[in-house]
Amino acid sequence: MVYLDNAATTKMFEECTDIIKRYACEDFYNPSAGYVSAISVSKELDDARKSLLNKLGASKGDVIFTGGATESNNLAIMGSARNGRWEYVFSAGEHPSVYNTAMHLKELGFVVHFVPLQTNGQVDYDALEGVLNEKTRLISVIHVSNETGAINDIARVNKLRNKYSPKALLHCDGVQAFCKIPFRLDELGADLYSISAHKFHGAKGVGALYVKNKSSLKNIVYGGGQEGGYRSGTENVAGIKAMQYALEQIDIKNNYIKVERCKKGFLTGLLQDGVEYIDTDNPYILSISFKGVNGETLMRALEDKVVVSTGSACSSKHAGNRVLSEMKLSPQRIKSSIRVSFDGGLDELEVMKAGEYIAQTYEKILEKVR
Repeated sequence: MVYLDNAATTKMFEECTDIIKRYACEDFYNPSAGYVSAISVSKELDDARKSLLNKLGASKGDVIFTGGATESNNLAIMGSARNGRWEYVFSAGEHPSVYNTAMHLKELGFVVHFVPLQTNGQVDYDALEGVLNEKTRLISVIHVSNETGAINDIARVNKLRNKYSPKALLHCDGVQAFCKIPFRLDELGADLYSISAHKFHGAKGVGALYVKNKSSLKNIVYGGGQEGGYRSGTENVAGIKAMQYALEQIDIKNNYIKVERCKKGFLTGLLQDGVEYIDTDNPYILSISFKGVNGETLMRALEDKVVVSTGSACSSKHAGNRVLSEMKLSPQRIKSSIRVSFDGGLDELEVMKAGEYIAQTYEKILEKVR
């Protein structure tokens, strides 16, 4: 079986199991305790923060460990919210953990703007420019679309922020970008950046929020004051250390080159009449439509040999696809779409054969429905 749903989750590095066992059964101490063994574990967390900042390319700022990107996104948005005349701006292509939090802000009475998407999946920069003003408190634009792989130009968004809304915070959901595409946060200019460990071979249930200036946030979880008071609750040391190990193993540049080859070979075996894909500069994610065939039908027919999805795992139980709709794709094309997502650990020949198998399966289904 060839697993091509790496945007949903990745296989954890086997070495992470040993790290988790160590910090669960040997160095299991609570990092908030005051004795020597616990202080040593606390220092291990500080080491993980430094490693994460280095991988992000951030020369300053802090890392708040969380239970995953959904929590990080909630902390970034709700922790930034302030009463008064402030307005909040989101791209229409956000992951549900951002989009639904934005809708919650709206329900609470805040002024919320959603910026439309271009047909290539990127945020509409002209429309974004038109909505920004001195009252903007937060701008949230996903770095890489979890549905299409479209890469938003965050440095460009930052320039617009600085020009029209210099007091605003810039947040990015970086889940599909971190450890995949090359970038440096210092160059992007984001104030808040969310990541999730299980998207780059770490454990599920652990993530982080990068914060350039902690004074811009308020806590949304109350308790013992861990993580500088911004995320109370005993830290998941085992998961955090496994996340550190995972990010330190990944060679972003070489993986990117390999995934580019995987994508090219996959499309060579796949493309035929009736098959269309959204072309982006990102080799990791492909949104592909198959004319005349329901995407879910195709996904089910493939799953014994090739695992794909019909979109974000967090939205898999909901009809339609909000992001593809925002790109003005027809209902028929949306219904016939699947998402394929690659990883640097894949075998290129197997991926090419997977493309061929998908093409053959598509033809077989078409014959039945004609």
